[in-house]
Amino acid sequence: ALAARRFGRTKKFATLKHLFQAGYLVQKHLSRDASVVQLHGHFAHSPTSVTMFAAHLADLPFSFTAHAKDIYTSHPEQLKEKITEAQFVATCTLTNKHYLESILESPATPIHCVYHGIDLSLFNNTHLRLEPKPPYRLLTIARMTEKKGLPTVYRALKLLAERQVAFHHTLIGDGDDREQIISLIDELNLKDCCSWLGTRTHGEVLEHFRESDLFVLGCEIAKNGDRDGIPNVLVESLAMGVPAVSTNVSSLPEILINEKTGLTVEPQDSHSFAQAIDLLLTDASLRKSLIEAGQQFVRSDFDNEKQIARLAELFRSANPLLQNPVAHNA
Repeated sequence: ALAARRFGRTKKFATLKHLFQAGYLVQKHLSRDASVVQLHGHFAHSPTSVTMFAAHLADLPFSFTAHAKDIYTSHPEQLKEKITEAQFVATCTLTNKHYLESILESPATPIHCVYHGIDLSLFNNTHLRLEPKPPYRLLTIARMTEKKGLPTVYRALKLLAERQVAFHHTLIGDGDDREQIISLIDELNLKDCCSWLGTRTHGEVLEHFRESDLFVLGCEIAKNGDRDGIPNVLVESLAMGVPAVSTNVSSLPEILINEKTGLTVEPQDSHSFAQAIDLLLTDASLRKSLIEAGQQFVRSDFDNEKQIARLAELFRSANPLLQNPVAHNA
């Protein structure tokens, strides 16, 4: 009935596809495994549609985690339906939580913010660059897509080059906008001071963090509404003691608290972006303060063990059968 109502409203064949996928999941797995007492979908679009239909078919409660693109490129009415049907919702930023709550008339379903944590044991840097010297080493790690705001970064770098600031910028990542970004680097005459390395292993990424003076990322809202939540690379940068400059779009101020754990400017403002870069490279006192506060903030709020424990407690609180899974399976 739920799928029929949705198909009648949207006329989208994706609804039927999700229903068939849910039916297969129930028939193939859930009908043979009595130990399953909860379904959980990751990402609020298609995965949660399948999860919701499967939960109805199997007569099980479900929950889901919402991230970023899946929230802001989905129709609010579809999100509202999923939230209303769910036992609880988890999302990875407070900005997301407030937005999801705003589309409900009366938020009866609890919506929780559970940050994406990182394994802090992997991120260590014993040589913090507290007073860097030119040529400064700048780093960006990002998919080459619209929402990452790479043109803003490179236009800011052009302004720094015109002011005779000596630097070398490294971009790690790939994506659909590769040709456009590489052409922009050439157009701005930045080839001598900017390198594109494509994708790299996590170990190589950590080495680039250790060798960098500053992390820069120009996030913006894409034309289709897509945007970042809290990019993991910003959390990793702060954990490595590499201060960061980015924008105040979406949830980024939750990790880069301006002038406390990082510097943020308006999106697509290359002049302010260039000024923030210059300030954080040359103001040793501010730099030291942001590095120390950023590392402490990540340790306290983005430790993956703490966040996993918090998510596990949400499951246990929502479903009594998960409070003692051994007894249930017996």
